[in-house]
Amino acid sequence: MTHAEEWKVGVYLIEEGGTTKARAVLDNGKSTMVGRGAARCNPQDLDVPAIGDELAASRAMRDLAGQLMRAADRDLAAMGAVPPEPRTGYGWPEDAGS
Repeated sequence: MTHAEEWKVGVYLIEEGGTTKARAVLDNGKSTMVGRGAARCNPQDLDVPAIGDELAASRAMRDLAGQLMRAADRDLAAMGAVPPEPRTGYGWPEDAGS
């Protein structure tokens, strides 16, 4: 059975007072999740806004990914398929293509 969906993620950045804040919003058509991240420029470093954007966005996406994984873990547990603890990683196993 083929299953296809489109989930959209938007990343929104704002800088104020030397801090870049990011929101990563996942919309799966049924619900939304929001991840948040921030980055602050060290006063001794050069102010390179692109680096702050990258750091804040990556932290927001990491937060969002964690929320999504916790939701999947709850759904698995509700089905009686409790994931192993502690988790050591996510993604495809190395030999998945074999």
